[in-house]
Amino acid sequence: MRLPIAVASVTLPLTALRAVMRASGIAEPAREPLGAALSIAVAWVAYGRYVAWVERREPTELSLHGAARELAAGAAIGAVLFAVVAAALAAVGALRIGPGGAAAAVLPGALALAAASGFAEEVLIRGVVFRIVEEALGTWPALVLSAALFGAAHLGNPGATWWTAGAIAVEAGVLLAAAYLVTRRLWLAIGLHAAWNFTEAGVFGVAVSGHDVPGLLRSTPAGPELLSGGAFGAEASVVAVVVCTAAGCGLLALAARRRAFVPLPWARRAGVDATPA
Repeated sequence: MRLPIAVASVTLPLTALRAVMRASGIAEPAREPLGAALSIAVAWVAYGRYVAWVERREPTELSLHGAARELAAGAAIGAVLFAVVAAALAAVGALRIGPGGAAAAVLPGALALAAASGFAEEVLIRGVVFRIVEEALGTWPALVLSAALFGAAHLGNPGATWWTAGAIAVEAGVLLAAAYLVTRRLWLAIGLHAAWNFTEAGVFGVAVSGHDVPGLLRSTPAGPELLSGGAFGAEASVVAVVVCTAAGCGLLALAARRRAFVPLPWARRAGVDATPA
């Protein structure tokens, strides 16, 4: 019963905020950073109130203690992962990279969108869905269900297909859940998610999940969409699936060494550890 309450507690205020921003009449250059800042604030407060009122505890997964370090580590991982994917795509001719826009014109919008999506989506998918399902069913079912939901949530994006949704579920669903498992906090996953989006759009000028965002560079996909990701973005590339899934498996291995896995319900009753050997 907690899951629908938690989902509604986060999504309803964010939906209301988006409606207010659309009706506000604020000019587009100012609306993006303002909307991003308000989205982060609303998601943070809504999640914190839900945890305090329903779960009756402190939201330690969003504690500011150590947050800067974890955000920076996640940002470094996300930026490096996308740079590796972009370099590999360029090397095989699947991504043509050229000059883009001026920093002052493109970076604020790209940063605002990356920060807002990274924070709000991690709070909802990893902080709410993954965490609550894991408590009930264990880590592996939570990983599969949250990854599938994360992929399916992108089906409404421009140019989305079942392949793009599946690619996001496998590469990002596993990677970001693993980032949460390693620390049992959200900041590493938030930094990783936001930095991937920012590097993809703000630096390389690649579409992010079907949304075209101007960047410092302008990159055009070339060749088969399975290889390049096409107009949807590099996350739909088989290269990104391989690179990010490998990174996710690495983080899962680290979480396993930290014995961070929650057993399945029957295994808990039998006293079995779900952490892989």
